[in-house]
Amino acid sequence: MIDRIQWQGHGSFAINGSPYIQIAPWRVVKGDTPPDVILIGHDHYDHCSPADVAKIRGENTVVIGNESVARVIEGTTVLREWHSLRVDRASIKAMPAYSPNDPRHPPEAGGLGFVISLDYFDIYYVGDSQIVSGMEQLRPDILLLPIDGYGRLTVDEALRLVETLQPRWAIPYNWGGAGEEATQLDAQSFRSRVRGPSEVLLLPVTQ
Repeated sequence: MIDRIQWQGHGSFAINGSPYIQIAPWRVVKGDTPPDVILIGHDHYDHCSPADVAKIRGENTVVIGNESVARVIEGTTVLREWHSLRVDRASIKAMPAYSPNDPRHPPEAGGLGFVISLDYFDIYYVGDSQIVSGMEQLRPDILLLPIDGYGRLTVDEALRLVETLQPRWAIPYNWGGAGEEATQLDAQSFRSRVRGPSEVLLLPVTQ
C-alpha cells in the first residue's frame, strides 16, 4: 500500500489503485484516468479548489466533503464527523479536524480529516487540524499529517500524535514549499525525533 501513496505537494495526495482516490487536489496535473473519489475536508482555497476538481473530475467521480465544500463544489456528497461511506472497496470515515487554539480552523467550521480503509490498511489523513478529541482512538497503519503549525500540527504536536497512534508509517505534509509551510529542516527534524515502531517517510513531490 505504501508505494501507492503519492504526495502532490502541500496537503494534496493521490492513492493509486482501485478505487483511485485524490485528497485535497490543489495545483495538480490532470492524469490519464479520473479519480474515483475526491476527498475535501474544508473550503479553504488550498484544499477546496473548484478549478482543480473540474480539471480532474470524471463523469462518475464521487466528491466527498463537508457542508462548506458542498456550497462550492456542485454535486458534493456531504459526510459528517464520525460518519462513514463506502465507495467500491474503500470505506471512508470522516474525522473532526479543527484547531482548538487557532481561529483559522475553528471547531464550528466543521472541517474534516478522513480515515480510508482499503485493502486491509487504514490510512488516516489528519487534514487541517491540531490534536483534538477522538484522535487517540485510532490505530492507523499509515498516518498523513501536517507539521507546519499554521493552525495545524506543529512538529512537536506531530511527534505526540505519532507516539499516541503508533502507525507503521508516518508521512508529513505542508513542508518544503513557500508561504505557510514547514521547512525541509523541520521535516528532517521530525523524522529524526520519531521513536518507537513508526517509520517516517519524506516523500518527494510528484504529479
